[in-house]
Amino acid sequence: MKRIVIIILIIGIAFLGILYFSKSKNGKIVQGEGFEAAAGGLLQEISAHAASNDVDILVDEKSLMNFDYSVHIDDSLNVYGDERFLEDIMGCSVIVYKNGSVVVERGEEKFAFPSNELISTEDHVYIPLTDYARRLGYDMEYIFSRNAVDFHNIDGGKFLPKVYDMRDDGRVTPVRDQGKLGTCWAFASLGALETVTMPQEENAYSVDHMSMNNGFSLDLSEGGEHTMAIAYLAAWKGPVMEDQDPYGDGETRTGLRAQKHLEEAIILDDHDDEKIKTAIWKYGGVETSIYMEMSYGEETSKYYNTDTASYYYDGDSQPNHDLIIVGWDDTYPKERFTIHPSKDGAYICKNSWGTEFGDKGYIYISYEDANICNQAIVYSKVADNDNYENIYQTDLLGWVGQIGYGEEKSYFANVYTAKSDELLKAVSFYATGPDTKFSVYIVDEFTDKKSLMDRKLIGKGETRYAGYYTVNLDRQIELSKGQKFAVVVYIETPGTEKPIAIECDGGERTKDLDLTDGEGYISLWGEVWYRAEENDCNVCLKVFTDDK
Repeated sequence: MKRIVIIILIIGIAFLGILYFSKSKNGKIVQGEGFEAAAGGLLQEISAHAASNDVDILVDEKSLMNFDYSVHIDDSLNVYGDERFLEDIMGCSVIVYKNGSVVVERGEEKFAFPSNELISTEDHVYIPLTDYARRLGYDMEYIFSRNAVDFHNIDGGKFLPKVYDMRDDGRVTPVRDQGKLGTCWAFASLGALETVTMPQEENAYSVDHMSMNNGFSLDLSEGGEHTMAIAYLAAWKGPVMEDQDPYGDGETRTGLRAQKHLEEAIILDDHDDEKIKTAIWKYGGVETSIYMEMSYGEETSKYYNTDTASYYYDGDSQPNHDLIIVGWDDTYPKERFTIHPSKDGAYICKNSWGTEFGDKGYIYISYEDANICNQAIVYSKVADNDNYENIYQTDLLGWVGQIGYGEEKSYFANVYTAKSDELLKAVSFYATGPDTKFSVYIVDEFTDKKSLMDRKLIGKGETRYAGYYTVNLDRQIELSKGQKFAVVVYIETPGTEKPIAIECDGGERTKDLDLTDGEGYISLWGEVWYRAEENDCNVCLKVFTDDK
């Protein structure tokens, strides 16, 4: 970006210098009168152009306009990137501390920024890039004609260290003990969620509340899974603080307000070590499942080495235990496992069997373990509980099943009635597979399903992974009390014939399923619509508003 400023200055100097040279006796080139004012005027003009228009972000000339990233350009044409862009695209680890300072790491580079060097808004923290982008692996150039900042990777995208432990950066809460209850899934999901805001915030969330207020018909001995955790969090049922509903007393409290609102959870469905490490590096702890032959810490197993706190299972049993990956060590010797895998390397995992088990509650699991990371969950975006004032939803049990028309694309819609004068701010839904593209529409006045043809585009984008996503809309929609409106989503998910996530009958565990609480519709082409409830399901599509 500096290049364009330098070019402008050179041209100005050259032009004014030539004029002066023709009048100079000794031929010396000097700055003509008004040079500084002219250069300053150009700078102001360029910065005003950038400020008055949305600045696009290009990576190797490919636009990221459909993704929710942003940059800021100040009056001196210095570029600042938001924390999510540095994490998602540049491969940085961005750590925010309680005093507002930020540490940015990428590979072997590490920079600390005090709060007065950052630009903070309601939604973002912007981090200086002009003097740091190249050391973070990118050349950067401002393109005036496109009002865009183009980033070019110069190091081959190698940003992960060989060894990383979140504990070293104060990003992990203390180890806890589930006892003999089947609550490892809740410890793993909430423990992973806790890491997202650390070290800026250190919260201990209530496992009892998640285990006993998730809406599924399972008792504490029957276990659970990540879809239950995501549904509980996405519905604003939780999380609540541990001291509000302490663990292990067999009781729970109702009516508690969620302390955070989940906005995004990424689901990785294939064992890809680079993706898992990248998720830890960028976002926080990763919830995953393994087959643990031991049912609790005092037992032993041929797959577990007590001396080295290492575990490697090479059988074909299905997962039965959840824990959190908080780091990795590519150099961890394979000889430390009782059964030797073919290569070195281990994930550093936080368990929920107390500090007496393993290495003060942690164990090292081989990259080649039969189950680890075959499915992994990253709670990649969490907000304070005042991000939106109201939630409209019909899918309290979340993503239980899928529906579609044998095609990778479909439409789905939910109809709601505004409870007061409000502003429609965002919607949320699930992407049931990677590389999903979507468009969001509004129907201002809904009367019957024919109204769904009269829809207006208010947002679009794409996701790289399956998961739960919240989409902030391009513009705010005013709603009046009693107004019946509909939100419509077009979704395209490669490789699936049923791209729509639905709440539906999932057997005994969903016996409290309620299909009377909503009005949903599904369609292949967005022209002929069918009631979701007549297909025994609710579509997973929530709406978020603020009071006017």
